[in-house]
Amino acid sequence: MKHDCHYHPGDPAKWHCGECQVHYCTRCMPDADTRQRNALCPGCNKAMRYLGAATEVVPFWNRIGSFFRYPFHSDPLIVIAICTLVPVIAPANLIGILIWLLLALALFKYTYAVINHTAEGHLKPPSVSVAFTGSGFNIVILQLLVFILMGGLVGAAAMVGGPLLMMLALAFVVLALPASIMVLAMERSVGAAVNPMNLALLISRIGSPYFLLYGYLILLTLASGVAQDFALNHFPFWLSQPLSGFLNSTFTLILFNMLGYLLFQYQEELGFASDIQGGTADVDMHQRDRSTRFDADIDMNLKDGNYDRVQGMLKEALKRNRDDALRIGQLYQLLIARNDATELYQYHPRILGWLADRNDGEGIASVLGLLEQAEPGFKLDDPELAVRCARCLYLRGQFKQVLRLLQDFHKRFPDSEELAPAYLLVAQALANGLNQWEKATAFLTFIQKRCASHPLHEQIPIFLDQAEKRELLKGPKASFVVQE
Repeated sequence: MKHDCHYHPGDPAKWHCGECQVHYCTRCMPDADTRQRNALCPGCNKAMRYLGAATEVVPFWNRIGSFFRYPFHSDPLIVIAICTLVPVIAPANLIGILIWLLLALALFKYTYAVINHTAEGHLKPPSVSVAFTGSGFNIVILQLLVFILMGGLVGAAAMVGGPLLMMLALAFVVLALPASIMVLAMERSVGAAVNPMNLALLISRIGSPYFLLYGYLILLTLASGVAQDFALNHFPFWLSQPLSGFLNSTFTLILFNMLGYLLFQYQEELGFASDIQGGTADVDMHQRDRSTRFDADIDMNLKDGNYDRVQGMLKEALKRNRDDALRIGQLYQLLIARNDATELYQYHPRILGWLADRNDGEGIASVLGLLEQAEPGFKLDDPELAVRCARCLYLRGQFKQVLRLLQDFHKRFPDSEELAPAYLLVAQALANGLNQWEKATAFLTFIQKRCASHPLHEQIPIFLDQAEKRELLKGPKASFVVQE
């Protein structure tokens, strides 16, 4: 069953809290340990159930083309080639028969490994070595035992209930065969693979898609038989024998890949969890950026409408790191959205500095307007910050705001090094923005008299000359002449 994240509709859920009955996606749980399947609910702090990729798996009927391409990856193709071509060149004696049996065993083992590998979320085939090394060869004996017991079940039904019961038992065995193969591949248990209750439960949990898959498997089996019959009847024996074996192995891998994918698709219903394996290892929890947990909590609380709690979280974060630009920006956005002039006044130096760093003249004008409402006649106490904000306002054409912000600057900060830059901005706002050249000239003259030691002093005559000619106050032109 597909579940979307409670906080991010459209994003597949990865975790579910049974206590809160809430589904979370990876964005909500950046600190979760998917490798160990461990995560605590942000709401109740209790352990949650991992859903794996159950909510984002593409249905198998939309991946038919991928199933047919599966055997033609390099690894399964090598396995099929070895298991079909080597017997052709093997000697026609006891050694040749032994080689044929061993290769058939390896191919059989590989097909069952495909089910496990796919059910674990690996969409690429297992490596060649899986077929010829390690344990797992006993799967052949287990499958033979399953066939024998299923045959015994049909025979017992015939002895007890006659032909009618035998036909019912045979129908159930044929229908449950794919389910039996899946159970045997996953659990390696003959008892589980022949238990009628176990098989019926698996079929019922998958539901109607099981019967859809069953129809595909029948078509695959028929197609395989027709292809092999065509090869045997239309090609010479030396070619038809390996070609027939190749086709049989190919269709078998397609079939087993589909069975494994069905387990992967319905993992939640079947009681296990696995993810699509992309080859990138999960980051250990101690290596994760802890701030992502904080961001996720902010996001969820905002969507739940817990604005006071979010505001408190951000204020606590700024107590720990007063210059954290990310948290300052988040607090600014929240306070503006809430029109909270009181809190904005408390944090205005950091917020205005943050806006000035981003040349956000509109934001600065908005904050200054709210501060003016909270405290009529509000003035900034920091001369450097005032000049930075005024420069941003000037670049955005907020000329009157520049004049208001820098009003009486020489009285409030008479000894500040920012006096010359401040009144140069005032002169530019008056001349370039408001066309008040006489007032601009007065401020330039003031800088010339009061700020003789400031580096800007030597440029003031150029600005005065521009003001006299009613030219834009831009200062000296750049020169690329190299003095000798």
